Amino acid sequence: LQCLMWVAAVICFIAFGIECARDDLGSYDNLYLAITLISVVVVTGCFGYYQEFKSTNIIASFKNLVPQQALVIRDGQKNQINANLLVVGDLVEIKGGDRVPADVRITFAQGCKVDNSSLTGESEPQTRSPECTHENPLETRNIAFFSTTCLEGVATGVVINTGDRTIIGRIASLASGVGNEKTPIAIEIEHFVDIIAGLAIFFGFTFFVVAMFIGYQFLEAMIFFMAIVVAYVPEGLLATVTVCLSLTAKRLARKNCVVKNLEAVETLGSTSVICSDKTGTLTQNRMTVAHLWFDNMIHAADTTEDQSGQSFDQSSETWRALGRVSSLCNRAIFKPNQDMVPVPKRGVVGDASETALLKFTELTIGNIMEYRARFKKICEVPFNSTNKFQLSVHELEDPLDLRYILVMKGAPERILERCSTILIKGQELPLDEQWSEAFQTAYMDLGGLGERVLGFCHLYLNDKEFPRGYNFDTDEMNFPTSGLCFAGLISMIDPPRATVPDAVMKCRTAGIRVVMVTGDHPITARAIAANVGIISEGSETVEDIAERLRIPVDQVKKSDARACVINGGQLKDMSSEELDEALRNHPEMVFARTSPQQKLIIVESCQRLGSIVAVTGDGVNDSPALKKADIGIAMGIAGSDAAKNAADMILLDDNFASIVTGVEQGRLIFDNLKKSIAYTLTKNIPELTPYLIYITVSVPLPLGCITILFIELATDIFPSVSLAYEKAESDIMHLKPRNPRRDRLVNEALAVYSYFQIGAIQSFAGFTDYFTAMAQEGWFP
Repeated sequence: LQCLMWVAAVICFIAFGIECARDDLGSYDNLYLAITLISVVVVTGCFGYYQEFKSTNIIASFKNLVPQQALVIRDGQKNQINANLLVVGDLVEIKGGDRVPADVRITFAQGCKVDNSSLTGESEPQTRSPECTHENPLETRNIAFFSTTCLEGVATGVVINTGDRTIIGRIASLASGVGNEKTPIAIEIEHFVDIIAGLAIFFGFTFFVVAMFIGYQFLEAMIFFMAIVVAYVPEGLLATVTVCLSLTAKRLARKNCVVKNLEAVETLGSTSVICSDKTGTLTQNRMTVAHLWFDNMIHAADTTEDQSGQSFDQSSETWRALGRVSSLCNRAIFKPNQDMVPVPKRGVVGDASETALLKFTELTIGNIMEYRARFKKICEVPFNSTNKFQLSVHELEDPLDLRYILVMKGAPERILERCSTILIKGQELPLDEQWSEAFQTAYMDLGGLGERVLGFCHLYLNDKEFPRGYNFDTDEMNFPTSGLCFAGLISMIDPPRATVPDAVMKCRTAGIRVVMVTGDHPITARAIAANVGIISEGSETVEDIAERLRIPVDQVKKSDARACVINGGQLKDMSSEELDEALRNHPEMVFARTSPQQKLIIVESCQRLGSIVAVTGDGVNDSPALKKADIGIAMGIAGSDAAKNAADMILLDDNFASIVTGVEQGRLIFDNLKKSIAYTLTKNIPELTPYLIYITVSVPLPLGCITILFIELATDIFPSVSLAYEKAESDIMHLKPRNPRRDRLVNEALAVYSYFQIGAIQSFAGFTDYFTAMAQEGWFP
């Protein structure tokens, strides 16, 4: 568009130069027109630059200007240095709260847990230890990754990778290697400009040839050519596009949505598929107690402040035992000075699971800090990958009861195998096959909901064998860890954001498909997808149909299943054609246990099917897909720097629902641009026909260059720009996303409407007025 306007300005300068060369200095119309065209280009260009500059400054505010520090041991001395000065082979120390300064091979760890959610999507803290537990570096416990956070404990390790050679560095390099594609609005505007340029050159050249053929001088014919080009150039389009995009960007900024690339706003409006991460995007990255199993019944947990929806008898002896274990076998504590803050909103020092248990027991039991004070802690064994349990020993609250109580929590199957009895309605019963089957049924039911399940048990220690003052050795385990009494199960889930289900429903109404792409377990992913509406109620997978019909899975026709859950292992074995077929046949899709490379493959598959793809995410593992997508949307609070850098748009409040607002604003841009272009094109016929009449039948020219200039500046630019302020139509979010191949910004219907309907009416009205005025002066056609 700018090139076309520059060409028009150059033609004007050439015409003015020819006039000057012939000593014809009577008219400065061409010079004025050239200067005006250049001014329009410069002003609108500066305006667009200013908007981009403001967005860039906002993005720059995200960056942490303080360099990351690392505690390194060199020559036996501990020194604090900038993390970027680390080299492979350095020995570093990490403690709770530190960001891991490089990829580190753990050589010593004590209660060390790291948050890998930004890298792998796992919301649960991961234990680090010196033992190699898996061949996959992302799964093993003896490697801590650069930029992840140490939540608790201490660890020492050897630096094995730094900078771009770290796992995160490689992912960032993968993202940078993905090329930027043109946005749909850029393609549409280029398409429109090509049409206008072609028509302008065609008609200009035609008029030039006709003028030369019937005897006009070269300069006069060149002026005809220039006039036609100027008449066809939509000077207001550049300003209209810039104002549309900038105005929408400002509207979104008021809703905590920062647009890095102005053209991305319209792209969001034409989005037909949203590939969304789960952890931190659809969910809150915060564990919450969901269900309990005790007395052979599953109970829904009530985490409201007033406990108005409690679904179990809190006076039950079994619940008292289960609540005691979950309260005491827990290292999480509330941050100070929060007595007046509602429990669900209180800050907690501890990992996600223990935070959930702490808040739940605070609501159901009461003041947990006072409760714990009544049960003095004697010793503790932190959770580790070998034992998969955590235990602590406490004195009983009754000063006359000299026994100790051992409480334990951990992986349900590991807890059960250490128990010989089970607590049912306050009575200890033998843990026979019947109760084991009941446990397995409950465990599978809760696991099938996508919830993380923990088992709890306790044991009263004989006061004769373990008298007061007994020296408990947690290394030698000089106390029993088997023959315990099973108290029950508590399951937790990372809850969806409150606004997400409604946002997903609005996306479905708008014809937008939401696909979950996450690194979590398939069961968890499916449960969250069902909760937020990505998998709608009543939708079945192939496995569901097979179970319902009691037939093998391979006998079910895949196209009969509306929903589909594919894990990373299955995706690895699928060809591009099979993946395309799955996306085509199943409207509701969930991808679990995916790698960054696989997220790229999914995005590319959606694009092959003709979809405009938006990708949301917050972690480093999302950045390649964010870059490859037609529009990448990162989270501003929980989002990593790599994700923000790769994205086109950033949600400052991490609110998935803001995407719906963005979609509406994006669609509004396209509608308003279409209205503006329709208005702009209507003036082409009224400006073209006077020259046609002037050349062919020698009627005095009704519109000279200076008149066209006045029309362009006074009646074209400002009205067309004003259309950018039009409000959305009432049904804008009930229409299907536009198809870039069919729904063009300028199509045949719009051209016919602008040229042969409105343009013809304007031409007829103009000529009627012109000839009437001429007749009044005595000249009749």
